[in-house]
Amino acid sequence: MNRILACIDASSYATSVVELAAWAAARLSAEVELLHVVQRKDAVASRNDHSGAIGLGVKSELLEELTRIEEAAGRLAIEEGRILLDAGGARLKQQDVSFTPRHLHGGIVETIVDREGDAALVIIGKRGASAGFATDHIGSKVERVVRASDKPVLIASREVRAPSAVVIAFDNSRAACRAVRHVATSPLFSDMPVKLVMAGPDNAEHRDQLSAAAALLPAGAETILQDGTVDAVIRDAMVAHSGAMLVMGAYGHSPLRTLIVGSTTTSMIRTVHAPVLLVR
Repeated sequence: MNRILACIDASSYATSVVELAAWAAARLSAEVELLHVVQRKDAVASRNDHSGAIGLGVKSELLEELTRIEEAAGRLAIEEGRILLDAGGARLKQQDVSFTPRHLHGGIVETIVDREGDAALVIIGKRGASAGFATDHIGSKVERVVRASDKPVLIASREVRAPSAVVIAFDNSRAACRAVRHVATSPLFSDMPVKLVMAGPDNAEHRDQLSAAAALLPAGAETILQDGTVDAVIRDAMVAHSGAMLVMGAYGHSPLRTLIVGSTTTSMIRTVHAPVLLVR
């Protein structure tokens, strides 16, 4: 049976992750592994320890107190994870979705990569537990997960409505062509309207590229070629097709280049208020 790896935390996106997991599980005839990761933290490192300048006895006392705080925080994180898994599992059970709860300690990115082996899809939230303090930004782990993962990664937006159409962001790159082939072959998109969108001048070269890509898709796929920046064209297409999921190739450049010139992938995740499926 297919497996979907759905990763939840204490953020407001956990509900969206669970709802998308249930939707995808029904379309893929898959079971869900519901994953919560407790990250290990060093209490001393995380609390700006300035005790080196004071007496050794006081420093030892401070370290003992920090250790007690860390242990209490760890117990709280474990209990929080149990509650989240119970709530997510109850929602999946209501929708008759087979699932396995998984509560692990470690790094989020490393744990996801370790658990994704035979998964058909990885689902994570757009932002983590501190989302309320980072409006219009993506979570710090999202790009790292997508770059490290070998699987399609579905980024859950705050909106929980099941996708009713697909918009593919197309630029004729290898990653974009892989995204087209994924939509063409995956049961996840069966019988869903498909819009293939390209930003750029309306010329013969772009029309030919769109036509070649559209030929891989089910009959009736719509092509849209619009002059303008990629961000603006894709954003307009998503607004025009309410309820659509965005599918695109992910991070075609190195992390260093992304740091210097920015990333279309990150921009789309940040500004599109809909689920985004990234295919590497």
